[in-house]
Amino acid sequence: MNNPGRFFNRFRIILSVVLLVIFSSVVSVAWKLMGYRKEVPVAAEHTPEPVTRTPKKHREPVLVLPENEWVDSTLQSLTIEQKIGQLFMVAAFSNRDEAHYKYIDKLVDEYHIGGLIFFQGGPVAQAQLTNRYQSHSAVPLFVGIDGEWGLGMRLDSTISFPKQMVLGAIQDNGLVYKMGSDIGQQCSRLGIHINFAPVSDINSNAANPVIGIRSFGEEKENVTRKAIAYMKGLQHSRVIATAKHFPGHGDTDADSHLTLPVLDHSAQQLSEVDLYPFREMIADSLMGVLTGHLFVPALDSTPNTPTSLSSKAITGLLRKEMNFRGLVFTDAMNMRGVLKNGKAADVNLKALIAGNDVLLYPESIAETVTKVKDAISQRVISEKIIDDKVKRILQAKYWAGLARYQPIDVNNLYADLNNEKSRELYRELCEASVTVVKNDNNLIPVGSVADDKMAVVSMGEGSNFAFQKTLAMYKPMRAYNLYNGVASQDDMTQMLGYLQPYNTVIVDVHGISSNPKKNYGVTPSMTDFVTQLKLQNKKVVLCIFGTPYAIQYFPETDVLINASQDGNEMQETVPQIIFGALSSKGRLPVSVLNYRYGSGLSTTSINRIAFGTPESVGMDGTRLKKIDEIATAAVSDHVFPGCEVLVARRGKIIYEKQFGALSYRTPERVTSETIYDLASLTKVSATLQAVMLLYDRKQIDLDQKASYYLPELAGTSKQNFTVRDLLLHRSGLQSFYPSLWDRTKTSAGGLLPEYYSSRQDTAYYLQVAPKLFAKGALRDSVWKWVVQSPMNNRRERSGSYGYLYSDLGFLTLQKIVERVTGQALDTFVASNIYEPLGLAYLGFNPLRHFSEKQIAPTEQDYRFRGQLLQGTVHDQMAAIVGGVSGHAGLFGTARDLAVLFQMNLWKGNYAGRRFYEQETVPLFARMYDENHHRGLGWDKTPFDGGSSYVSPQASPNSFGHTGFTGTMVWVDPDESLVFIFLSNRVNPDPENSSITTQRTRRKIQDIVYTALTERKSELP
Repeated sequence: MNNPGRFFNRFRIILSVVLLVIFSSVVSVAWKLMGYRKEVPVAAEHTPEPVTRTPKKHREPVLVLPENEWVDSTLQSLTIEQKIGQLFMVAAFSNRDEAHYKYIDKLVDEYHIGGLIFFQGGPVAQAQLTNRYQSHSAVPLFVGIDGEWGLGMRLDSTISFPKQMVLGAIQDNGLVYKMGSDIGQQCSRLGIHINFAPVSDINSNAANPVIGIRSFGEEKENVTRKAIAYMKGLQHSRVIATAKHFPGHGDTDADSHLTLPVLDHSAQQLSEVDLYPFREMIADSLMGVLTGHLFVPALDSTPNTPTSLSSKAITGLLRKEMNFRGLVFTDAMNMRGVLKNGKAADVNLKALIAGNDVLLYPESIAETVTKVKDAISQRVISEKIIDDKVKRILQAKYWAGLARYQPIDVNNLYADLNNEKSRELYRELCEASVTVVKNDNNLIPVGSVADDKMAVVSMGEGSNFAFQKTLAMYKPMRAYNLYNGVASQDDMTQMLGYLQPYNTVIVDVHGISSNPKKNYGVTPSMTDFVTQLKLQNKKVVLCIFGTPYAIQYFPETDVLINASQDGNEMQETVPQIIFGALSSKGRLPVSVLNYRYGSGLSTTSINRIAFGTPESVGMDGTRLKKIDEIATAAVSDHVFPGCEVLVARRGKIIYEKQFGALSYRTPERVTSETIYDLASLTKVSATLQAVMLLYDRKQIDLDQKASYYLPELAGTSKQNFTVRDLLLHRSGLQSFYPSLWDRTKTSAGGLLPEYYSSRQDTAYYLQVAPKLFAKGALRDSVWKWVVQSPMNNRRERSGSYGYLYSDLGFLTLQKIVERVTGQALDTFVASNIYEPLGLAYLGFNPLRHFSEKQIAPTEQDYRFRGQLLQGTVHDQMAAIVGGVSGHAGLFGTARDLAVLFQMNLWKGNYAGRRFYEQETVPLFARMYDENHHRGLGWDKTPFDGGSSYVSPQASPNSFGHTGFTGTMVWVDPDESLVFIFLSNRVNPDPENSSITTQRTRRKIQDIVYTALTERKSELP
């Protein structure tokens, strides 16, 4: 050895490497034996593992409770009484009296209880009581809630999410994760650390009286995937999830609240089915298990011993075999299923000896403390076991953040718990769960709403018209009701008679219960009625709003849809699926009749306007609520008696509200069915729509002279202007021509009897006002006077006429449409556009179809008609031609306009039908005159942003129009927006210009753009 130092260094290096390898191997083996995995992440924005995966077999469990100095030091500081106190989680209520609250104070002060489980009450009261109780406790209290479908399961003024069987129908488990996360965030906001959810039982017994719709369904993989998704959502929001009811309560036929159910499964069946979700959740990251009060002989054959009191089940199976390291909770210890085993204190002790960590809802606290202390002294249970339980509790409290406890801030609590994001998620869950079980001959989605005669019959209690109202938005139909679902044969015979003219009958069934012993609320009358409909060879669309188990009581129908629970959102979702505004995605979570688990058909959306929340389309609902302030103030300031504002984005109506009344003298409020005089919106909603249609059909050439279509213009001053000139208001025609109606008046201002009568007859049949009629021949006279009217004197240097906004131009366009089609304008647009779109209220002369009480009144006309105008057109020139004119005369609702202009936004495509070629609407909506912000017929955004009605944030590609009565429609393709504003600002005086001077419409539209959280700037 020439260099012994070098050899020594090499030996030292080799030895270090060998020792490092050995150490790493030892640590790795130790970690595996401990089942160690990293602590569950905290961040709300954490992206979970894909929850749709098939769980792997034999995965190691997770150590979910962290070690910490706070845990050890706190444990060492506790007396034996304080340790025992940690094992109690007592029931608390926030809707009781002070005596109850002082009783809880006493339990905290004297018995050092470790936690509370809150039941009925309200969120603010609960938060205040939580702060009060926490201030009494040396060790911060665990706060829990039995909130399987959210806080709303227990507390008023909070959100309830769908029950678990509804979720079982959803195919996207990511939505279930989002729900769990949202519930977790709400719990955290309210100072709740444990949610006793999810129910992880496999409901393989349809007659189960206590689980049923609380389960995700009957198939173990589906139940497991969704339970894991819910669990991870909660725990990523720092709320402990608790799988229940171990070892599985799904195949029982008794209620453990009332008696002791028996689960008579073999050990193999238990392992392969009932225990499967629990095993997979433990192997993932489950932090809590709740043991059920049910007798399972395969686990413990000791007579009448519930699992919750069985050491074989809890210590033997759950702890040792399944290696669960988290907290074990009993089910409520006041339930009859467990109290049959003795007095409360004795039963509580048995539960602790069996292996439970926490007694939930225990009775006889003082007696139990004494029993436990005696058991320790008698060595029935060791203090080390108590210490182990307490340590796990403290570890969980540390994980939940209680080592850094802060009181709950009650400021904005209600708003935080009722945020728009949560409401949007609820709607998403509803939409994703609806299951089309059967769809013979692809009867849905319904395409052309004009082709079939349809009616709807609602049966059962709970129908609140939301279903029927939503159906009517897509197709006007007769609606009937059999409210209580108990109808005599005479009642049914009468109803069947009413339905005789209809080919298709939609039947929606409500009042469905979760009680299998009462046929889930399905009555013989309901079944008989559907059977008799089928005997009449009707096409029947049956919609069941309740548990899928109710399907078994109805006969086969052409279409069967199951919405697993009821409520406004569900009642609004199903009609959208029927008419193709939404697609169906759900699948049955259980088997019923011939429909096996997983049955369900996907239907597609056919481009119909839908309904949603602002958040579903990238908008901020809170900001949109500022519209309410402006509209309410405008009504108060007499800018108008009432109004309606509607906003749609990306094909969904996401804001639709009404403000004020029909007039200042009436209490009748504005509703979604209030019909307004649309004034100049007629130009773009009727005349322009007809012109675009005829342009598509090559029946109108934009650069052809109007005199080509109207020969009477040849040889007059109007022989040279083109259709394009009329659309751009460059024809040379005057804006309007007052002498048209002045010619029908006496020199003293009265009405000439040769033109008018207060009575309607075969000669005087044009309704000019509610109590005034004009001679039919007046139409021809008016057109003759228009032809003879002088031109304006606005000439450009080229000699062509300059821009002058003209009602006469659109009256001329009306004549071209009527001459080319051979139909009156109102007839043509109704049959070719409005009726195929299913627009029930959009049209001319509404008094022919609707009561004047449904129509917003306009001017108190002293100068011409001498009466209040309600249901007859405000515009004088449109009135004297019978209410149908190219520039005014159209009446309608905001919803009908939304559909019409959504079709325009979608470039002529709607509900599977192409109304215009794809290039047509963009061609007409281009900017052709920047100085006057005009498209072909459309108004455009002023380039200088100085408009009193259009927001400067509207894109250059946007287009729309306004009306003299205080109306507006605006379409923005870049943001996929449709904006509708309707009012009757001319009531009672048309000189009221506050809507313009105060820029009311612009201010409201500004808010709409401010509420955009996702600016896409893309064409639809």
